[in-house]
Amino acid sequence: MIELVPAFASVAVHYDPVRVPESPPGARRQSAYERFAEAMNSALADLSESALPAAREVTIPVCYGGQYGPDLADVATAHELTPDDVVRLHSGATYAVYMLGFAPGFAYLGGLPEAIATPRRPEPRMAVPAGSVGIGGSQTGVYPLMSPGGWQLIGRTPLRLFDARRDPPAMLAAGDRVHFTSVTPDEFQRVASAVTA
Repeated sequence: MIELVPAFASVAVHYDPVRVPESPPGARRQSAYERFAEAMNSALADLSESALPAAREVTIPVCYGGQYGPDLADVATAHELTPDDVVRLHSGATYAVYMLGFAPGFAYLGGLPEAIATPRRPEPRMAVPAGSVGIGGSQTGVYPLMSPGGWQLIGRTPLRLFDARRDPPAMLAAGDRVHFTSVTPDEFQRVASAVTA
């Protein structure tokens, strides 16, 4: 086995087929994949359920709208809501970190109120600023690094969700519970200054 890659409802297991032991003498000849799959099934056969650790509660400050959330008005219009309604609904929910992927530290957050679930943009942006909070379908998430992206941007946090010098480098982990709290542009700048100090 080389690596495990967890997803929403599955785990990809990467392996080196050259290093998979040959079939025992006299046994039916199997491919490396068949032998590896058989070994995995055997290893997983006796697993029992185990209790998960208590979820961490993480609060993320977000400045919604304006230069920080250029798609907030469009999301509101799409649902016949006001921008304040979208902020209230988005910041009033509790989200579960389903998984990390797409970019280092990017957490897919479930629990978005259905009333503001919005499809991705028809044309993705080439550069989404780090800390941008977006809606993509029925999920929300925070871009940890500047990257391309097609989610509807409704706000931004001054927190660093990924920092390679930190241990662990990602602020969020699968199973965490996330709350967003609305902050003013001045509060955003104060937190941003403290984060970079």
